[in-house]
Amino acid sequence: MAGQAWDRVPIDAQSIEAPLSRAAIFLVLEVAAGDEATASVRSALGGLDDLLKTVGFRDLEGKLSCIAAIGSALWDRLDPSGRPAELRPFAAIEGAAHRAPSTPGDLLFHIRAERFDFCFELEKLLLDALGDSVRLVDETSGFRYFDARDLLGFVDGTANPVGQDIPEAALVGEEDPRFAGGSYVVTQKYLHDLAAWKALRAEEQERIIGRTKVDNIEIDDDKAERKSHKSLATIEDEHGVEHDILRDNMPFGSAGRGEFGTYFIGYSRRLWVIEKMLRRMFVGEPPGAYDRLLDFSTAQTGATFFAPSRSVLARLAAAGDA
Repeated sequence: MAGQAWDRVPIDAQSIEAPLSRAAIFLVLEVAAGDEATASVRSALGGLDDLLKTVGFRDLEGKLSCIAAIGSALWDRLDPSGRPAELRPFAAIEGAAHRAPSTPGDLLFHIRAERFDFCFELEKLLLDALGDSVRLVDETSGFRYFDARDLLGFVDGTANPVGQDIPEAALVGEEDPRFAGGSYVVTQKYLHDLAAWKALRAEEQERIIGRTKVDNIEIDDDKAERKSHKSLATIEDEHGVEHDILRDNMPFGSAGRGEFGTYFIGYSRRLWVIEKMLRRMFVGEPPGAYDRLLDFSTAQTGATFFAPSRSVLARLAAAGDA
């Protein structure tokens, strides 16, 4: 049934389905007030494809891509006529032990490539095009770590949908036809206390994550007193139907500064799925039984965006010319 519905929806999504890359830059920006800044943003969004070609043609095996996503406040400036049905600012979550903060973000550029120099060059050109119209909120450079592991030593993204399952999980469909092909995006930057994490026995780490460390086998914790990260991040609706999201998390860090982390980025057809996942992690289900991973991994940022389809992005870019 879902497949039939998708056959009726014209989809021209951005490159959300691109496979995990060797390098990535997550660039979050605030846009200055005023019509001039808004016009600069429209121009940069309209020129994004040309910038991708300018950098990417030098090595097609570099597989350069960039997803542009727009925050709630900026969306209203670019298109006062209407917004995606669930688009709203990231709401901070206050748990008994841990907090998910809400931080600024009008624009997100998720840049990916097999070569970091391609990511760097595209970011530079984008910032040159935007100029004084934006303020840097966060810039994080991610890298692929061994066999797609995070810095805690576990494989990340195992539960991601693949192939024909991606649209159902990550792309808006007929329920919001004006914005079909777009995706809700939530980003969070986590810093890890690796010394405390490494002090745990491997078996305890596995119970917290919900998978074995070496061979990435799922652990059944249905009868466990505390649910694992894997179980808390598995979301069902009121009918018991499970809803996936598409993650493209990347490790980041600096050994010299002692900074080690994971940049979480989730793409979803339904924003409520990610919101419920984070509430289960930070508040717990039942309340108080929070995700024990948060004892070792602290959220530094939190922002929500919408990555429109290519045609909607082009419409937003051209709206100021009308």
